[in-house]
Amino acid sequence: DVQLQASGGGLVQAGGSLRLSCAASGFTFDDYTIGWLRQAPGKKREEVSSVSCISSGDGSTYYADSVKGRFTISSDNAKNTVYLQMNNLKPEDTAVYYCAAFTMSWYCQNGAPYGVDYWGKGTQVTVSS
Repeated sequence: DVQLQASGGGLVQAGGSLRLSCAASGFTFDDYTIGWLRQAPGKKREEVSSVSCISSGDGSTYYADSVKGRFTISSDNAKNTVYLQMNNLKPEDTAVYYCAAFTMSWYCQNGAPYGVDYWGKGTQVTVSS
């Protein structure tokens, strides 16, 4: 069975840090781009926005402008796991964070949630001011 297991969310004060993990199984990890998408409070899951993406094959990365310089995505292909290190968190980062797998990286960067092949369960990140 395909699984994307997201973890690492929590409650943190503004300026703090969290590290999210996404453990994948049941598909060929290297063939996919893994993305972190977030659903802001009051929005539907269909209205998620892409935060960051990494192509498991070549390691290329993408960051939304709002998180550049604060978030870092990385991949441990031996563990089929993608991480999102989030530093200097802001209240506007509060959201449910999902990891998702895409066969086409373009969709992760520009078209989410369209093009998602596999969804993980979300993990809540709450940043207090």
